Order: sequence, then C-alpha cells, then structure tokens
Amino acid sequence: MHRIDDDRADAWFHALSDRTRRDILRRVLTGEQSVSALARNYSMSLTAVQKHVAVLEGAGLITRRRRGRETLARGDAETLRSASELLTELEAIQREHIARIDELLAAETDPGSAGPTPTDPPHRKD
Repeated sequence: MHRIDDDRADAWFHALSDRTRRDILRRVLTGEQSVSALARNYSMSLTAVQKHVAVLEGAGLITRRRRGRETLARGDAETLRSASELLTELEAIQREHIARIDELLAAETDPGSAGPTPTDPPHRKD
C-alpha cells in the first residue's frame, strides 16, 4: 500500500464532486478536445467551463496545452488510476471490518464454533 498525499486526494475528490466536471473528464478521457468545443455541450458560458477545466487541471486529472488560439484539454489516466487505488484501499479496510462483524455474528449463532466470543476483543490488522 503506498501513501497518497492527503491534499492531492482532497483536490481529486473536490474536482470529481461536481457532475459537470465529471462529464468534462469523461469527454477528455476519450480524446483531446478544445475547451471551446467542450463548452458547446453545456448551457453555461465558456468562462464557466474554463473554470471547471481549471479545477480539473489543478487536481491533476487533466492537462491543458495551447495550439494556436485554442486551448486543448486531455484526461490524465494515470492520476485517475491513483484515485481509484485510494478508493480500493478504503474499500479493503471496510471489507475487513465487515468480515470481523460476520465472524462475531457467526460465533453468536453457533456457540460451539471456535470463533471469537462476544467478550473476545476483535482482531485488528494494521
């Protein structure tokens, strides 16, 4: 398990908390697009779309580059993979917790089992 900087994770999930930004990310993950072309998909101003793109770029989820008068945006799959790994780690912790609860419940319903008793402290894997 590698450690992900908490500030970086905060930026990812802040950026992904908005449905417009998630939609923009989906579009630019399929291929590089100009920001003005992206803006045509939304009922908001180009400036508002540019702000959403800036938030995604600040989180490292997309990159921007200039080509002439256009600004092109592209999704960064590697950063998205890191965010996914963080969620997978959190899910594994939750699954271990649920497994311990299942063991305790099984021991309660089957007093002859060798499992932990309700007075036994739960085992932690840290």
